[in-house]
Amino acid sequence: MSDSGPLVEVRGLVNRFGAQIVHDGLDMTVERGEVFGIVGGSGSGKSVLLRSILGLQRPQAGEVSLMGRPVTQLSPAELKQVKAGYGVTFQQGALFTSLTVLQNVQLPMLEHLSLSPAALDELARLKVRLVGLADEAAGKYPAQLSGGMIKRAALARALALDPQLLMLDEPTAGLDPISAAAFDELLMDLREQLGLTVIMITHDLDTIFRTCNRVGVIIDRKMTSDTLAGIAANPHPWIQAYFHGERAERFGTEGGRHGT
Repeated sequence: MSDSGPLVEVRGLVNRFGAQIVHDGLDMTVERGEVFGIVGGSGSGKSVLLRSILGLQRPQAGEVSLMGRPVTQLSPAELKQVKAGYGVTFQQGALFTSLTVLQNVQLPMLEHLSLSPAALDELARLKVRLVGLADEAAGKYPAQLSGGMIKRAALARALALDPQLLMLDEPTAGLDPISAAAFDELLMDLREQLGLTVIMITHDLDTIFRTCNRVGVIIDRKMTSDTLAGIAANPHPWIQAYFHGERAERFGTEGGRHGT
């Protein structure tokens, strides 16, 4: 596994479903240590891109390299090894409803680690505390949790194997502004503490301006990437409407604290 070069590299990605072309030569590079936001209109293929990076969606053409490994060429056994190096959360939390928070967090550990039940419990409780949940939350089921707690529990599971890369699909969707801001702050603290690289699909401008170093916008089946300031200055009509609409006015065009 290479420690030099980009952590994620997508080159010439083509995804199509029947006659519908979702990506047509999409390129994307994510450097180590950055928070990279992915935005795009409905149906632009944000989740399909994430699935392609994860090796869950085999593209029609193009290359995806993850931590220096060519995902599109790996065997199932090699892909399993790469999977241990990243954590992922899906839009609805995707927790197993029949399992407690602790059991959900232990799932990746059971797949990739050989630990005693006591060690599994101890490690999983550590991850639960890491994301700001109280100890008693570990014994609760997803139905007993608030929306914000579900997001944190899913994040704890994503961090189960100490990944270097975290991929988040709409991490603050459905949260009120205060809970969303608290989640963003948690994410930035964890990135600092754990040296994480983060890829985030989001439509939440607040989150983009609070957390992202760079943004990739999927337009016309390709991606345009830049700093926040660079993207905000891009003349494309969709980008202008998105980053300069009413919601964006309070941020100005210079981006947030991570906009350089």
